[in-house]
Amino acid sequence: MREALPLLYLARHGETAWSLSGRHTGLTDVPLTERGERDARGLGERLRGLTVARVLTSPLQRAARTCDLAGFGSAAEIDRDLVEWNYGSYEGRTSADIKQERPDWHLFRDGCPGGETAADVGARVDRVIGRARAAQGDVLLFSSGHVLRVLAARWLGLEPAAGRYFFLSTGSLSALGYEHSRTQPVIRLWDDVRQGGTSPPGKAAP
Repeated sequence: MREALPLLYLARHGETAWSLSGRHTGLTDVPLTERGERDARGLGERLRGLTVARVLTSPLQRAARTCDLAGFGSAAEIDRDLVEWNYGSYEGRTSADIKQERPDWHLFRDGCPGGETAADVGARVDRVIGRARAAQGDVLLFSSGHVLRVLAARWLGLEPAAGRYFFLSTGSLSALGYEHSRTQPVIRLWDDVRQGGTSPPGKAAP
């Protein structure tokens, strides 16, 4: 019988005031907006009936609250490696504002002064991936946009900076998995913001 290959689900937190305005939100612990809380409950509807071996969440409230409102708070483990990218002196600033000083700046290529580079974030998410792959079943992660984008790149064996190719919306659900065997990592679902659903997302046969 063919082995049932596990999935790694990625849930980006719901909307915050800073995500709405485009401000880089790394370690600043901002809450969800009312819409963000609705986003989180919508994730719960999308994930209803899903059984997972582990649930890991960033300790920051925007992710942890999303996890709780989605119905997985009681099962969640805090994983500090899932904290969002440390933007250093660019914390709270928009890309447009930063580019007034550095017109050619790109987060995934250049990193942030006083903060992290893509390689720094890559080292963290590699540890998360290791924990996920060691679990006996599917795993669900709650975190923030840029760190999850780097995680997707590393899942596929790409350099951390390749996360620039994977856009993520707030309140979105994605799923990483395999095709045919564990030697062939793939994206099974990406940036899904649909509501509802009657079967576990990403489970369709290839």
